[in-house]
Amino acid sequence: MDRDEDFSAYAEARWSALVRSAVFLGCSVEEAQDLVQTALLKCYVGWSRVARADDRDAYVFRVLVNALRDSRRRRWWGERATDEVPERGVPDATGDVDRADAVHRALAGLSPVNRDVVVLRYFAHLSEAQTAAALGIARGTVKSRLSRALAQLSLDDHLLDLRGGASS
Repeated sequence: MDRDEDFSAYAEARWSALVRSAVFLGCSVEEAQDLVQTALLKCYVGWSRVARADDRDAYVFRVLVNALRDSRRRRWWGERATDEVPERGVPDATGDVDRADAVHRALAGLSPVNRDVVVLRYFAHLSEAQTAAALGIARGTVKSRLSRALAQLSLDDHLLDLRGGASS
């Protein structure tokens, strides 16, 4: 298989997982698609390095996370204070959108470093070693960040309906 075919096969197989991970890292769907295109373009240019990597997924997810961090450094993403909360659209009757929104809001409450670890570990299905490689941190750091993040998520009111209980 030549370079272009190898890259195309990889990009096609991983596109959905990359976009989904970018959304859970805090991007809108449109921004996530743009971010994945940017990350894949960077990977295509250096595909020989990616192809030689011990773990292609860890390499590509590291490029994705770095591309997100770079884009956030260039633009202001802070909140703007307002007297009124904007109206939300009509909730989706199936509940899938509400569940995804609850997870998205809960993840947004995590620090960026903890959110990165949770998304790569549980939404991108990377192993601890792959997550560590993707973020350039030790496996022990992955474990400790996951522990703190999961403890925080277990108390998050956005996830109350998913837990099936009432708030204390």
